[in-house]
Amino acid sequence: MPQPKQRAAPDWERIEADYRAGLLSVREIAASQGITEGAVRKRAKRDDWTRDLQPKIKAKADDLVRKAEVRTPVRTEREVVDANAQVIADVRVCHRRDIVRARNLAMKLLDELEVQTDNIDLLEQLETAIAGEDGSDGLTRVFQRVTSTSGRIDSAKKLAEAMKVLVGMEREAYGIVDAAKVEHTGKDGGPVEVVHMTPEAIREVMEKDDC
Repeated sequence: MPQPKQRAAPDWERIEADYRAGLLSVREIAASQGITEGAVRKRAKRDDWTRDLQPKIKAKADDLVRKAEVRTPVRTEREVVDANAQVIADVRVCHRRDIVRARNLAMKLLDELEVQTDNIDLLEQLETAIAGEDGSDGLTRVFQRVTSTSGRIDSAKKLAEAMKVLVGMEREAYGIVDAAKVEHTGKDGGPVEVVHMTPEAIREVMEKDDC
């Protein structure tokens, strides 16, 4: 005949802790240990247990709740700041790279214009050679328009405007000065419109900004 299972002895240390905590009723404490409510009350009376920890536990719980409520918004704010700062940083880095590429291209075009201006006699010889090869008036006119003084001045003005925009964008992207405040100074100390600057003067400004 199988022997009946022996019931485990009550964990009186746990019962005392639950009793003093005051969060569970005496009946619930007794049921969790498989004993009667009277047994718990009898032991509590014998050992002089008091349900005195409930206020302290409640105060601690309230404190934990307050800390959690404060910490969560702070963490969320930090995450929002970090995420948006990264987006802005990525955009600014991309802009800086694009500005550098555009600036390098403008400088190369300026080099071409400078070479063209310094070697106008060679260009005139090339014009004569082109005219003598096939006598194409259309090709000759195009060549003259590109190499003429007015054509070179027009190219210089367009390059100057491009430089003005690029310098302002570069200064703004690197936080040097607001784009609206970018201006160039002439020999007399007054501001000079960039469209009136020579290729050499533009180059000096661009190289100065590199410093």
